[in-house]
Amino acid sequence: MVNNINNGQTNTGVLNNAKQQKLDLQRQDANRGSAPTAPATTKTVSDSVSLTPQAQQLKTVHEKAQQSPGFDSKKVEELKKAISEGKYQIDTEKLAKNIAAFEFDVYG
Repeated sequence: MVNNINNGQTNTGVLNNAKQQKLDLQRQDANRGSAPTAPATTKTVSDSVSLTPQAQQLKTVHEKAQQSPGFDSKKVEELKKAISEGKYQIDTEKLAKNIAAFEFDVYG
């Protein structure tokens, strides 16, 4: 059996401490209600996010895909017809170059 220990306390002890701290804060807030309080100072915190080059590239691809009309149904029909009639010719050299270029882009 494994017990998670945090600063010498089990998780149950940490939970009890958190509950106790919450109760203490509530009591302090209640006590402050009867006494005048000083104005709270506000501190401006700014967060920043930076994207990796891969994330930026993925964002660009995603934006292009959103702007794309999808597919050209006329061209699809022409290709189906050419394939069914046996007229569609595959340029194997062009296909090999495109596959190599794709592999280079993905894994390069």
